[in-house]
Formats: sequence, C-alpha cells, structure tokens
Amino acid sequence: MTYDHIFSQHLQSLKAEGRYRIFADLERLVGEAPYALWHGPEGEKKVIVWCSNDYLGMSQHPEVIEAMTKAVERHGTGSGGTRNISGTAHSHVVLEEEIADLHGKEKGLIFTSGYNANEATISVLAQALPNCVVLSDEKNHASIIQGIRSGKCERRIFRHNDLADLRENLKSLDPKRPKIIAFISVYSMDGDIAPIKEIIELAEEFNAITYLDEVHAVGLYGPQGAGVAAQYGLQDRIHIIQANFAKAYGVIGGYITGSAPLVDYVRSVASGFIFTTSLPPGVAAAAHKSISILRKDTVLRDQLWRNVELLKARLEKGTVPFQRANSHIVPVIVGNALQCYNVCDMLRRDYHIYVQPINYPTVPRGQERLRLTVTPAHTPEMIHNLVDALEDVWSRLNLCLAA
Repeated sequence: MTYDHIFSQHLQSLKAEGRYRIFADLERLVGEAPYALWHGPEGEKKVIVWCSNDYLGMSQHPEVIEAMTKAVERHGTGSGGTRNISGTAHSHVVLEEEIADLHGKEKGLIFTSGYNANEATISVLAQALPNCVVLSDEKNHASIIQGIRSGKCERRIFRHNDLADLRENLKSLDPKRPKIIAFISVYSMDGDIAPIKEIIELAEEFNAITYLDEVHAVGLYGPQGAGVAAQYGLQDRIHIIQANFAKAYGVIGGYITGSAPLVDYVRSVASGFIFTTSLPPGVAAAAHKSISILRKDTVLRDQLWRNVELLKARLEKGTVPFQRANSHIVPVIVGNALQCYNVCDMLRRDYHIYVQPINYPTVPRGQERLRLTVTPAHTPEMIHNLVDALEDVWSRLNLCLAA
C-alpha cells in the first residue's frame, strides 16, 4: 500500500469540490492596519484585510505591544513548562484574577486556546456528572462538539436557537439527571445572537448547567466588554462563561470562569490543561493589558459599531446577498465552494482586497460564503470601495443576486 497515494486522492477530491484550502502569504504591519503585505505570485502587494478576528486591532495597540515586550525582556519568551511542573507565572495568576472579575465569577482558568478551553472543560464536566447529557446547539463550534465526544456522554442536538426544541429535549429527560446546555452568544458564521435569557430560564426550570461560549463577544459587547450576557445583565445567571484572548483582545489563549469548586475541578483533572505547556508570560501580560484597556475605553468599540452599520447600510442598497444579523459579523453568501474561491481570488488579485472563502465543513454545503469583519481602522471610503468591488465581482462571475 502506498499511503501517500491515499492522501493524494483525498486532496484531489477536495480540489475538485473547490474546498482545498489555499493560504495567502500575508504580513500584517504594525501601524498600517487594516493593510497587510501579500506575497503573491507577482510579487509583493498591499491588500486591505476584511476577514480578521482582530476585531479592534488590539494586536497592534502600542500599550499591548509594550506590555508584551517588557514581559519578554523580564521573563523570557517561554513559560518553562506546564502549569503543574514549572510553568505557573505570576502573570498567569494576575490574568485569571482579571477574567474572573470581568465576568463577576469566583475563579478563572486560562488555556492555550479557546478550542483547548472548550474541549478540555466540557469533556471533564461530562465525565464528572453521573449519567450526564449535554444539550448542544446544532451550530456550536467544533471545539464544543469535540469536548462532548471526549466526555463520552449522551448528546442531544437542538435546532439552532430553537427554544421550543430545546424545551422538548429537556422535558424528555429525567428531572434528576445532570444536564449541561452548551451554546454560543455570537455565532461566528451567521452573526446571529443566542436568546440567552430564554435559555437561562429553561436551564433554571429544568435544573441544567449553562455553558456559554462568548469567544466572539468579549471586548465588544456589554459593560467593560464582558460580553453579550453582561450586556443583558445575565452573566451572574450563567454557570460557566468561556472565551478567549485571540479575537477582540488581539493576543492568543482561551479561558473559563465560574464557581471556585467547578473551576478548581477542571484545573485539577482536565488533561487538556494539565499536559499542555502554559501561555508564555509575555502573552499573558499582553492579554491582561488589552482587557484592562477595553474595560475602561470605549472609543475603539464605538468606532467599530459605526463602521459595522455603514457596511450593512451600504450592502442593503446593492445586489450582493448578505445576512443581516445583530452582531458585528457580516456574512456574504456565495453558495458554491469553487465560486467562493473565485470571488476571493479575484478580489485579492484585481481589487487588492483580502478575504478568505468559508466552505464546508465550517458551513453546510450550499452555504459557502465570505465572512466580512470591519474594524475601527477601516475608513468609510474603504467600506464603499469594498461594496463596489463586490458588486463588480458578482457581475463578472454572473453570481446570484439578492432577492
């Protein structure tokens, strides 16, 4: 058997479907956001980035850079190991205190990524609770799904944001059986927001734990950027809030917050935490600085929302199909994997606009899309030029227009 032949066949199938992932070679340059340098086949070109999760540009904030630089100069580049052996730094402790305070919880625990936080936490909670069942929104992130699988418990998938379906699933279960409802505040592909209050009320009625992923919300929503639950005054009724530092905070890493016994249990038994080298002190220091800035200053957040509304208003006047949701995320629907790639390639090559295609399995087949994210650094002129370019490309490729 030639193993490489098997891998090559799988790759050919991906290419035939238009799902083979091609990464653009980019350099983001400090002080030049939202521009980046694209190393393409014809040499270097500057492009405007329209799909970054660095929603507020905090990765280039001078104070965040300074915090990381000073920490590296003082502590070195690495953490020294896992938290359990030699890798617990004072910056980790301070950061965990900060996130607990941000969400009004007793304890916080940091991980190397948001994916790691979800998978590790959900898996051990499911194992700890006897005969546990996890009720999971059908559009939950892959990390939540993997955490449930690793927990080896029963999983009930309820229709996306469908309260009636969630209620029916809860009613069908033994009232005494441990239950976890896992859901997301801002769904990153559709940009819609969960009915958090109503889900909490169902959880309280049926005695279930609520596990809320606020990854795409922290820094952007609510008082001090604590997220959507905080925006609606609900975070004290959520058992576990999970989020990360890699989106609006502009760094990397994930975390959970909750009651002291729950967080301490995860810290004590989760293999995804125990056996992973901890975040470098410089990363922790930068994340702490970013959170502290956004807890006090709303200037960047206010500018972001002005730009979001301008982009949506401009798209509504045109013919390019997009989903208007209540969040900062703007999905533009293409509906075909190969054409989605063609759109992105044409935008980058001919208009110096960088956006990546979103294909299956990130979204269902037939729902291929661009996922536009505007930042405070984008100007009104850039927004108008983007929409004009999209209109041109849709016409050139003869794509379906908005109804």
